[in-house]
Amino acid sequence: MQNFQIDVTEDHIYTSAMAALDYLNELNIGKKVLVVGEASLKEEVQSAGFEMVDEDPDFVLQALDRGVTYQQLETACLAIQKGAKFVATNPDTNLPTERGFIPGAGALTAFLKACTQKEPLIIGKPYPTIMAGAIKRMQLEKEDVIMVGDNYNTDILAGVHYGVDTLMVLTGFSQLVDIEGKDEQPTYIINDLSEWEV
Repeated sequence: MQNFQIDVTEDHIYTSAMAALDYLNELNIGKKVLVVGEASLKEEVQSAGFEMVDEDPDFVLQALDRGVTYQQLETACLAIQKGAKFVATNPDTNLPTERGFIPGAGALTAFLKACTQKEPLIIGKPYPTIMAGAIKRMQLEKEDVIMVGDNYNTDILAGVHYGVDTLMVLTGFSQLVDIEGKDEQPTYIINDLSEWEV
């Protein structure tokens, strides 16, 4: 982004985990969280003032967990069935690697949904919760924001669903053929970022 005279610092990064914790704090219905996620998420949960528990949680917060066990999934399923709010960080069902696609956070979400018959609140793109959290954290107004991305199904739809302008860049995941005939279109489309002026 510095090539485009946009100064970006660590303070400008907003992850689905951060959005989930902001959302849980806003709900203000409890601080006990059962986490299905990796060490970095667990650290963030504790830093945000939540108590990680295995029994009687207020929330089940589920993210990518490459070391998850059947017992952990069972515990999460039972907690959701007993009334814990089911929150998932993102819907990515698979992740590309050099070897092929591997299960993403959304694959674990599908497991928990199938077991509990409960729909989670999904925080990450393309759902609007992450956009609302980012804009609030950066103290911006919707009309001052544009969502830039190369993936129509996540980046662009996140902006569209939240009601901000969108800029689709054709250098990555989605191409023009992918959006032909779609009802929800990007506000702007460019071939690459060299065509964009701030």
